[in-house]
Amino acid sequence: MTESTPTGLSDNGAGALAYVTFIPAIIFLVMPPYNESSYVRFHAWQSIFLNVAGFALWVVLVIVTLLSPSLIWFMVMIVRLLIFLALFAAWLICVMKALNGVRFRLPIIGALADKQAGN
Repeated sequence: MTESTPTGLSDNGAGALAYVTFIPAIIFLVMPPYNESSYVRFHAWQSIFLNVAGFALWVVLVIVTLLSPSLIWFMVMIVRLLIFLALFAAWLICVMKALNGVRFRLPIIGALADKQAGN
């Protein structure tokens, strides 16, 4: 998966760059020649779904934190930290695998990304 495009950015580089935020992911989905590569499309979709899942988790955890009594507030904050560390680890693994040309599929999100990418 190291095909180089006319811009000089390889599919591996574009796949990894798609994880920076959802903005490059959307750009790669609409901009030729990246939108023609199933590898780049897969990583762009997986990045979008990971961002959406992270945002949804953040909203739920903020609500839980605000509604939690002061006695368990500390435990809720620890759980929030662990969840965000897990999300960061998943993001980092995705970036590294994309750079190495591996189509690493996250549970649930990976299958959705495969389906959207047309694989």
